[in-house]
Amino acid sequence: MDGTFSLVLLLLFLWCLCSRRMERFELTAPAAFVLLGLLLGEGTGVLDLPLPHETVKVLAEITLVWVLFTDAARLSFRALRPELGLYLRLLGIGLPLCVCLGTLLAAVLLPGVSGWTALYVGAALAPTDAALGATMMVNPVVPARIRRLINVESGLNDGIATPLVVLALAGVSAAEGTAGPDASGHALVQLAVGAAYGAVVGLAAGWLLRTTLRNGWAAEDFAGAGVLALALLGYTSSLAIGGNGFVAAFVAGLAFGSTHGAPQRVLLYVEQTASLLSVLVWLVFGALLLPEVFGHFTWQAVVYAVLSLTVIRMLPVALCLIGSGLDTRTVLFVGWFGPRGLASIIFGLLAVEELTAPDTQATVPVVACTVLLSVLAHGLTSAPLANRYGKAMSTKDLGRAPTAADELPVRGMAAGGLHRGWRRGGAGPGTGRV
Repeated sequence: MDGTFSLVLLLLFLWCLCSRRMERFELTAPAAFVLLGLLLGEGTGVLDLPLPHETVKVLAEITLVWVLFTDAARLSFRALRPELGLYLRLLGIGLPLCVCLGTLLAAVLLPGVSGWTALYVGAALAPTDAALGATMMVNPVVPARIRRLINVESGLNDGIATPLVVLALAGVSAAEGTAGPDASGHALVQLAVGAAYGAVVGLAAGWLLRTTLRNGWAAEDFAGAGVLALALLGYTSSLAIGGNGFVAAFVAGLAFGSTHGAPQRVLLYVEQTASLLSVLVWLVFGALLLPEVFGHFTWQAVVYAVLSLTVIRMLPVALCLIGSGLDTRTVLFVGWFGPRGLASIIFGLLAVEELTAPDTQATVPVVACTVLLSVLAHGLTSAPLANRYGKAMSTKDLGRAPTAADELPVRGMAAGGLHRGWRRGGAGPGTGRV
């Protein structure tokens, strides 16, 4: 086990040494570590990860908590206000349509799934992950407004989809008799308690940190570790009082960010820590989850995965952007760059723990197949489509100078990636707080 752990640490350090060079080959961290997991895991036995399901579940939960909190905390509604209408269209109309269409096609296409199980599949595969299109996100030829739109959507839709995933899993458990008949109602109460509790925790903690930093009581050098602890505290304490921890973490991040309680570099530290765990989840996905589900891939799972990345994603985006002023080429570009990534993997890992064997075999392979296909498809098309789209849009008024909102994290990337891309494009990044 010590040798395996040392190998994982070595892989992380080697990626650190060559990460910028890998950008030239359009190789993102998620794609690289999925590939490493496949090559060194079951295939060769070099990477032996005898992790019990409970350990994998804990890793997934901590990663999701930190990702939800940091994605939410780095938002500034004031900075997003100029394009608020577009964000509301994508998140308030496009995302629900995506879940509904995904649920409907899962019920029709996947054999033997119940309504609750179909809802789980639709909700688990609705969130997007900008990290899988990272080369597009740092490409200066793509208008900053469009990169920002895709990035903000990716940062928020996993938190919005989480309650639906929780509700669906509770419904499946109630239908199977592994939980009480009122499991769905209990889940709704947990979601409400978690949201209210998270708002209180985030607002109070943000005010306290801002006040103590201003008065010289708190040392900024330790603030990053404190915010990491705060995110987990919101999760664990919400569970202790009967709330949903994931929703509490997401809402706490939104509330914490609205108080401007932490300097930008503190949130950057938190985001980089979350990115480290995210990379480990991608490695576990390639080494453990994919080999387990390969034998359960069916033609229905493959067809659904293709539909998930195309029709289920692109049709809702096209519908919600009608009348937005964006041209057809832009709508198609935004629709295509909705990769399925980290959040879907974590939802899949949680389903392994929550669902019985028949439902697991019917749903987890679909999630795994969709994410794997997304890693390949979006990784291969990110650079060429970005270049083609950017050149076509070069004469249009879409490339305003980046604002503070452009500094939103692209999970799994070096923090300077976006800034390097803007400098190459001749525009400097905003310096305001996100």
